[in-house]
Amino acid sequence: MLETKILIVDHTDFCDVLKAHLEAMGLAINTASDGASGMTAFRAVDPDVLLVAAELSSHGTQQLLAMCAERSTPVIVMLASDDVGAKIALLDAGADDVMVKPFDLYELVARIKALLRRARVVAEPVSGDVIRFENFEISQEKFELKLGGKKVEIPPKELQLLYCLASSPNRVFSREQLLEHVWDFAFLGDSRTVDVHIKRLREKLKGASEKWALKTVWGVGYKFELYN
Repeated sequence: MLETKILIVDHTDFCDVLKAHLEAMGLAINTASDGASGMTAFRAVDPDVLLVAAELSSHGTQQLLAMCAERSTPVIVMLASDDVGAKIALLDAGADDVMVKPFDLYELVARIKALLRRARVVAEPVSGDVIRFENFEISQEKFELKLGGKKVEIPPKELQLLYCLASSPNRVFSREQLLEHVWDFAFLGDSRTVDVHIKRLREKLKGASEKWALKTVWGVGYKFELYN
């Protein structure tokens, strides 16, 4: 991790604590205190991972999340309170991980390593990435979903969740397995975040075909079911 560049965007004193700890571990750390300076630093540094506070003013957090999505930069959002709704909203907006302050700094480093492992895998060319069924086409490499040949706007985490299920049709995944596959860590909060994402996916997929569906397996989890 010696070459890893981290950008921290946080307006609180916690930014200095993070900087000192991560630099002591050999990481290259840059900091910014608000959204505007954060975006300037992001363009200049091109970080491997972004750590950003959820409470930046003037929509700074959302703008930085959008910038990360454009460049496929992993991002961890730091949240001041343990609010499940806020976590879900941030994950929907493109965050790869959400950590509630104060958190263990060694756990943070472990999660950074996990994000970097995933980023390296995603960056590699994918063979046979596109999955097709009747009126359904999905590509994780292109981050694209088509229903009936028409492109559908879909948040990154919803697409990754759908791709995970569709890549193993008729296999039942538990909520915990889906959290590990899609979010790349053992989720420490409420696993209902999967239920919320499944509900939104069903709304998008409604009426697309009678030959497949997202099904609930009560007491177990979910599957992408194919009908004969």
